Amino acid sequence: MKIINIVVLALSLSLIYGCASVTSDIKVDTKTSSTTNLNGYKTYAWLGAGAFLNDPDSKWQPSELNITGDIKFLINRELRKHKLYSSASNPDLAVVYFMGVDMDKMKLNKDPNTKVEMLKNVPAAALVVALIDAKTKNVVWIGFATAEVQDNPSNEVVQERLDYAVTEMMKEMPRD
Repeated sequence: MKIINIVVLALSLSLIYGCASVTSDIKVDTKTSSTTNLNGYKTYAWLGAGAFLNDPDSKWQPSELNITGDIKFLINRELRKHKLYSSASNPDLAVVYFMGVDMDKMKLNKDPNTKVEMLKNVPAAALVVALIDAKTKNVVWIGFATAEVQDNPSNEVVQERLDYAVTEMMKEMPRD
């Protein structure tokens, strides 16, 4: 019986650790306009999306996933959770997002053996989502997610990371 409990505990911990490690490098931050009450908005329309890829050596290859479509789907889902609905005519908000990947990003890392700081290539990615007041054209809410680019992630890992980034970002949107 003790062996079964230990095995179950070990498997549970490995699952928890495995889930945390897939998204542990993703950092999220948001900003809301101090003069805006987001509860006054009910509808939105897409203004656009953009992508920037700095990959001079062609190291990063997009998977067969439709990344832009997946991000848009996730943002739509989260906006609906906040009781914001898509509208083709006269929306309250315009939604835009920007995604970037920089394969040449460098950062200082300490070598664990020598304790010397050395430059290391750490490819990075970022996702920015902005909600813009359709009448005033002012940004009323903006969310940022940054992460290190994973080496050869599976489609499932890419989707999990995108889902985590968008969900965590949009949780910070203040609405009743």
